[in-house]
Amino acid sequence: MHAMKNVKTIIGICATCLVLVSCNGYEKLLNSNNYEAKYEAAMRYYNDNSYSRAIQLFENLTLHYRGKENAEEIAWYYAQCLYKEKDYFTAAYQFQRFTRQFPYSQRLEEAAFMSAYCKYLDSPDYALDQKTTREAIAEMEGFAERWPRSTRMPEVNRCLDEMRAKLMKKDFELAYGYYFTEEYHAAYESFRRFLNLYPESEQREEAMFYQLDAGYRFAINSREDKQRERLQLVVNDFEKFSSSFAGSKRLAAAQNIYTKARAALTSLEQGGTTD
Repeated sequence: MHAMKNVKTIIGICATCLVLVSCNGYEKLLNSNNYEAKYEAAMRYYNDNSYSRAIQLFENLTLHYRGKENAEEIAWYYAQCLYKEKDYFTAAYQFQRFTRQFPYSQRLEEAAFMSAYCKYLDSPDYALDQKTTREAIAEMEGFAERWPRSTRMPEVNRCLDEMRAKLMKKDFELAYGYYFTEEYHAAYESFRRFLNLYPESEQREEAMFYQLDAGYRFAINSREDKQRERLQLVVNDFEKFSSSFAGSKRLAAAQNIYTKARAALTSLEQGGTTD
């Protein structure tokens, strides 16, 4: 039993020594001027899935090989390592840079896709800022325009659908947030924008109803010289809603808003107030 413990201890010490030797050798290589050895080691680490080590070597090699024969290979595998390490922000930048540096490369189409795809993967939850999502959509659409027959198009369309749905959800909740906090003018404009941007949305009926209600609440709390114009918009919005969703469960509530808007307009025409 004691002998077995000694064997395990020796094995542990040997393994630690090997790690230390390996680390020391890697650090020496990283700091050396032997760029051929660095390139070979970087490719070996890449093929062994040791991407973090390969990344440091490829970074080190980039400046040395700029404009030289291996520059394209280094740029490509550097971006691939970043992607495989899930550093999507930096990977997107490097793939995009690749397309600028090597516009005649056989990998150009793949690099353009990967730049957009990494931004798609880096796209945050819908509740957060969607700048990256919009950039990814723009790049995906640009890719589709340039390579419409690409084998990547099914994936491009899937990513676009997913990202557009994310933006749609964010825009709806933003508009509803204004409505919920009684910021009716902002709610009205936000729902109007939502309806223009997403004409096929499954939430179109709901958005049209909240736009109608927000519009009415905004109108009756406006200055008297603005009420007539804004109440007329409410009437118009009701007509659009009722013709689009004649069987809506919200139709009775919408009709009630319409009736109040018409009554307010009549009162204004007779020289009264809408209070």
